[in-house]
Amino acid sequence: MDTDELSSEAYEGIIVEAEKFNHDLTLPFGLLASSCENEKEYLIEAKKLITEIKALKTHELSDVFFESVPDKKDLHQVLDSILANILAVEKIPEGERHYDF
Repeated sequence: MDTDELSSEAYEGIIVEAEKFNHDLTLPFGLLASSCENEKEYLIEAKKLITEIKALKTHELSDVFFESVPDKKDLHQVLDSILANILAVEKIPEGERHYDF
């Protein structure tokens, strides 16, 4: 799937939120969509990605942020916010989410 196939709620809660923090954080969430069949799978995998990123050591984060590593506390805060957004999206029945296609 592509990020264009995400509901508005998922796209804004994950992609837009990541972009507001740092474009480099948007990239792994965007790439993740290509390996998912549907939004449900994407949300599950996005939660796993958050856990993986939070577990990275500072020097390992340079691979995600191309050598310009943000403050870890700020990063964890935005990841927690994205996770909260994912949990909120999961509570919305799929038929009530808004899709552009």
